[in-house]
Amino acid sequence: MTAPVGRNGRAMQLPGRLKATTLGDLLGTLHRAASTGTLELVEDRGRSHRVHLAQGLVVAVELDGAAPSLAEILRRERAADDDVLRRSLLRAMGSRRLHGEVLVDDFRISPAVVGDALRRQVLARLSILERLADARVSFRVAVRAPRGALHASPLGPREFLAGRRRARARLEGPMPAERDDTPWAVLGIAPGADDAEIKRAYRRLARTVHPDLHPGVTEAQRRALEARFSEITRAYRSLVA
Repeated sequence: MTAPVGRNGRAMQLPGRLKATTLGDLLGTLHRAASTGTLELVEDRGRSHRVHLAQGLVVAVELDGAAPSLAEILRRERAADDDVLRRSLLRAMGSRRLHGEVLVDDFRISPAVVGDALRRQVLARLSILERLADARVSFRVAVRAPRGALHASPLGPREFLAGRRRARARLEGPMPAERDDTPWAVLGIAPGADDAEIKRAYRRLARTVHPDLHPGVTEAQRRALEARFSEITRAYRSLVA
């Protein structure tokens, strides 16, 4: 294991277990340090998950287990029909090319549509990781990010940190006197953002927390997602009304 190095050149120590912190705290620490490397979360039953970062920004997430595929996301958004998705996936497997690359180059699906779906796929994987109760935590600088990582356009902090649980909130409960409940803070955007940025932030968060997009969660988790979705919807409406 290699400790992440901060901006001042000093190594930082991350908690050894996820139960002692949260995914949001880990990503926040790595973002502030502008760390480049891989955050590894290894469950006691052996499943290993990885979050790849470049200069503190998330470029890819690898899960050991079921996760939303690019085809599932595009199908859900009706951005491509089943026949195109089936044929493109078979072609990608046969040619060992990335599915997104085949969709853009061979089936003329818009690069913007595919790129947005890939970003939503990474966010969905982070949401799955956030539900882990515990795992061994380590940080490595020698692990290569997978093909298709978002190196050219990594997730920004407002995308991968907004709405994440923090250790203090989990252990102590909410602290109303210190919490920023302004609509801007709820949506993870700066005060004074224009309508276009407000809409992008809302859509990005809604795709992450909408209860219907997480069919496998428990009843308690579903209620939490519903509450969060209601919160961001109220914030959005207060800014665009």
